[in-house]
Amino acid sequence: MKRLRSSSSSDSSDNESPSTSFCSSNKYGSKPGTPASVPKKPAEVFRKDLISAMKLPDSHHVSPEDYYLLGDTWRQEWEKGVQVPAFPETIPHASIRNVAEKPKETLFTLQKRYIQCWTSTETGYVNIKELAEAMCSYDLDNMDLYWLQALNAELGHMGEGPVDELTLERTMEALERQCHDNMNHAIDTVEGLGIEYDEDVICDVCRSPDSEEGNDMVFCDKCNICVHQACYGIVKVPDGNWLCRTCVLGIDPQCQLCPIKGGAMKATRAGTKWAHVSCALWIPEVSIACPERMEPITKVSHIPPSRWSLICSLCKLKTGACIQCSVKNCTIPFHVTCAFEHSLEMKTILDEGDEVKFRSYCLKHSKPKNQASSDPPAPGLSPCQPAHSKQSKAGEPGSGLSPARPKPPVDPERGGLRAQRLLELEEEF
Repeated sequence: MKRLRSSSSSDSSDNESPSTSFCSSNKYGSKPGTPASVPKKPAEVFRKDLISAMKLPDSHHVSPEDYYLLGDTWRQEWEKGVQVPAFPETIPHASIRNVAEKPKETLFTLQKRYIQCWTSTETGYVNIKELAEAMCSYDLDNMDLYWLQALNAELGHMGEGPVDELTLERTMEALERQCHDNMNHAIDTVEGLGIEYDEDVICDVCRSPDSEEGNDMVFCDKCNICVHQACYGIVKVPDGNWLCRTCVLGIDPQCQLCPIKGGAMKATRAGTKWAHVSCALWIPEVSIACPERMEPITKVSHIPPSRWSLICSLCKLKTGACIQCSVKNCTIPFHVTCAFEHSLEMKTILDEGDEVKFRSYCLKHSKPKNQASSDPPAPGLSPCQPAHSKQSKAGEPGSGLSPARPKPPVDPERGGLRAQRLLELEEEF
């Protein structure tokens, strides 16, 4: 039931007098069966004066920027007032105190002189120490079991006893630990053994060992090829491992333009055929659709039949499409990858009209390696940005070429010592 202690005026009036509404329930009121003459004070009240204090008169001007229009169906509940305790002084206050943690009491401790370990043949006894030493961390898989069966068959023909599974597991565990120790020792003692720190490593596309800020050399964590960001279209170097396109798909496709497998490859527009990025750059008819990502490889069908019919002068194979020597009246053909493998002279020249031209020379007309490296590079052309160069040849602006860095001289004595260390480590492993 609800009982009003004082009357209230209209809710829309500014001068609304404070009004209080009391309500009681069985929880705080009288119990069933008790006489009604014993009144019970209510536990909570509804105060309307708090709602009235927040209201504004209708004549008060408020700009549209100072208020929000709310559509709420609970407005009738607001008019009842705010529920507050009727007697706040009777609300009990919480008391908090810190209880010190009691230390754990040790009830019983067995002296060490009474603790003994001995071997026993009693039923149910297990020596934990011997059991732990007998465990092996290497588990044989199906391939190991097949190999063990073949080995025991050969030993049987030779009149020798078979090898059990536990012996093979312990042998493999010992070999793995020894190999792990040898690898850690090689990494700690031989400086620069990893391929990431080898000065002789070059980009698989532009064949340059130099890198610059924003165009780092990235290594595939599976096939270990090295490419520049711009040469392979790596927009952002990932924080963790990086895999090339073929390693991501787990395939080893054949290049459509040369007989060599592996390397920095990208797919054609259909996605079923693959080609080296270097082959796509040096063959005149082939193009790359997106120079920023260096994929897909397009216009392979524009290669004339005469180029497909050429036989490489280096590998003697009629596979893929060959390029020819740039010297006048010299038509010796060779694959792009074969030219790189045989260290032929391959130049990217920027002429006066800002047009990029690719010049390749056969084995006869190529300069010696030391003489070719001493020649000054083409002004305004970076060897690790061939993708932008090919696009600028088609007449598109914004090639984004940067000055090239000179190739540092390679110390032959240091390279020989490194090769010798690698052979020694391979024999040791």
